Amino acid sequence: MKKWIALTAIVAATSLQAQVRMPQPSTTQTIAQEFGLGKIELSYSRPNLKGRAAFGDNSLLAPLGQVWRTGANAATTITFTDEVVINQVTIKPGKYGLLSIPGKKEWTLIISKDVNVNQSSMYKQENDVVRVTAPAMSMKDRVETFTMQFANVQYESCELHLMWDKTAVSLPIQTFLKARIAADMEKALAGDKPPYFAAATFYNEWMKDNEKALANITKAIEGNKTAFWLYLAKARIQRDLGDKVGAKASAEECIKIATEAKNDDYVRMAKDLISKL
Repeated sequence: MKKWIALTAIVAATSLQAQVRMPQPSTTQTIAQEFGLGKIELSYSRPNLKGRAAFGDNSLLAPLGQVWRTGANAATTITFTDEVVINQVTIKPGKYGLLSIPGKKEWTLIISKDVNVNQSSMYKQENDVVRVTAPAMSMKDRVETFTMQFANVQYESCELHLMWDKTAVSLPIQTFLKARIAADMEKALAGDKPPYFAAATFYNEWMKDNEKALANITKAIEGNKTAFWLYLAKARIQRDLGDKVGAKASAEECIKIATEAKNDDYVRMAKDLISKL
């Protein structure tokens, strides 16, 4: 009887222990960044320093000169839904491993076909898609939790920043869209419902062809003469063309219509444009 009671107590204690949830020492983070005409998704685990040095010859976290999974626990992965270019190498859409080799003055960042490398012994260089040598930058403040983030996101470029302890590293990523968008835009403009506003924005901001941008924004206004945002776009294009008189007139029209529509943001932006002419 006593043995049965003792066994029951052990089973109960084991069951209770299994039901107690504890947070991961190195939490998992998945971040997604829209980029170009696609998206980049990054999944990694975030170790903490806990009084230790992140990088060093004998570091327990990320030893210098050795392949690091660029995180903790499982392999770090990066997924591209559209074609990107890293270090002049075109990378097709898909899921890849993100590895690194920390150094005192520079790092080697690796995009690998292998998405399962969670320890240095599993790494095989023949699976490399591209390698990038990046300077190791010193930060003033210490970062306790290993952090990666996308920064400086532009139409055709962005950077993946890696930060831990007092070290920061940046991976430049590019995508080339102008030719693709230009071809699609010309087809759309020849269609039944030409996207004049989108075309004006594209030719102004991307192609710097402001004559073409002005022609398209003028057509957009002809189709919607109460759209105050179109007049502000026209004012910006005229400003870029050096037509200050025309820019002021378009901005004033924006203010008039936006005031009637009770849109204070566009009133403010149009006034700001006029003040800087």
